[in-house]
Amino acid sequence: MVTSLISELLDDGSIYEGSTVDAPRGRKPMMLYVRTRDRLVVAVDVRFSRTFLQLADFSGEAIAADSFDTIVDPKGLTANLTKRIGRLLKSHRAAGKCNGIGLVVPGMVDHSTGRVLNAPQLGWRDVDIRDELADATGLAVHIENAPIACALAQMWLGQRGGDAPRDFAYVTVSDGVGAGIVMNGEVVRGHNNTAGEFGHVAVDPLGPKCLCGARGCLEAYTSNLATLSRYLGHEFSPTESRRMLQESGLTIDDVISRARSGERRAINALEETARHLGGGLSVIINTLNPAQIFVGGEITEAWEQLEPVMTSVIRERALTALAAETPLVPEPASSFPRLRGATALVAAPLFAAPQVA
Repeated sequence: MVTSLISELLDDGSIYEGSTVDAPRGRKPMMLYVRTRDRLVVAVDVRFSRTFLQLADFSGEAIAADSFDTIVDPKGLTANLTKRIGRLLKSHRAAGKCNGIGLVVPGMVDHSTGRVLNAPQLGWRDVDIRDELADATGLAVHIENAPIACALAQMWLGQRGGDAPRDFAYVTVSDGVGAGIVMNGEVVRGHNNTAGEFGHVAVDPLGPKCLCGARGCLEAYTSNLATLSRYLGHEFSPTESRRMLQESGLTIDDVISRARSGERRAINALEETARHLGGGLSVIINTLNPAQIFVGGEITEAWEQLEPVMTSVIRERALTALAAETPLVPEPASSFPRLRGATALVAAPLFAAPQVA
């Protein structure tokens, strides 16, 4: 049976033979390798502020990249992506064949239809960008909620050889805040594909207005926009914050850099974000009891300053001593977890077991 299956994989090009190696006894075994280098994916990460593209192979190795200010109109975004994807593929046609597009968005996605049910940051409701992009490019498009895609990448393309625990949460903190929840090795999507909207847990019903329209969401206290607004001394308001930041040119990386250099205002802004985020993580710990929580996003570049604050809040609010010790694992933005997640959407299902595909 093994020989038959290997023959099928060799015939369809999924694996290839390498050299033989020495063995203590019997016939020398031949090494087999998964074919990745000439099988390509266009990964797309749509965010509130900017959209990123990456051409990568099936192992997640980046070949080329591009980015532009996000166009929130779906048709305008599709047209721009089509143009840029075509340019990427034309410039690197010698690298191999593109097997599809992985698209991650900051919102709830119907896994069966591919429709974006609600993306508050983009102002989208019931938007079909998957099929429009597929028709425009002639490529299969796989779409997913960004935090869920990051969680899938931990299982499929993890740097630890795919040894992510079977119960974990992946929390993204960027323009928005969300969570991908994995229980017993499977992503939790909920009855209507809305599970994991962690950023919209209410912290204070009288708090600042969030992009979703409600008040006092965790996202309104912990997103990059919220941190930058706090640093500038203004109450968070999505519209005003975006305009103000465009005028100032300030980025979250600037605030992190200033905090590292000892600027008290920057340190205070980041630590306040960490306090609120620690409270939010304690909600996940008390309700789901994950083995680990991965945290991704730009603020992880200031992890040494933020982690003690988050841990202190979690220890205050966790219901048991063991829960209070739940490991927090940072994944720096420089590792591009969302783009790795987008790549995994196309590459991994070919090899994944049915329960995770």
